[in-house]
Amino acid sequence: MSETSIEHIVMELVVNGGNARSMAIQAIRAAKEGHFAEADQYLQKCSESLNTAHNYQTELIQGELNGNTPAQISLLMIHAQDHLMNAMTVKDLAMEIVDLCRKLM
Repeated sequence: MSETSIEHIVMELVVNGGNARSMAIQAIRAAKEGHFAEADQYLQKCSESLNTAHNYQTELIQGELNGNTPAQISLLMIHAQDHLMNAMTVKDLAMEIVDLCRKLM
């Protein structure tokens, strides 16, 4: 895997992780207003972005395991992984908050 490919994958992790986090927050905001169909759509978009990011992450991991990509620990890679993990956590919390809002309204 070339340096450009690794950088591309890292940027995909940042972008998709950031998009997923934003969609999760939008789901919470919609649920707070009682717009549950909209909240569900945001959660679906969040899941799609996380799936995309996960696919890129898997490609990177498989490349390393197959010896095609040397392990590169850079500030950008750490940032990308941080974005992804943060988005996953926010999604989990958003799902719980949307469910709670449904029960309260």
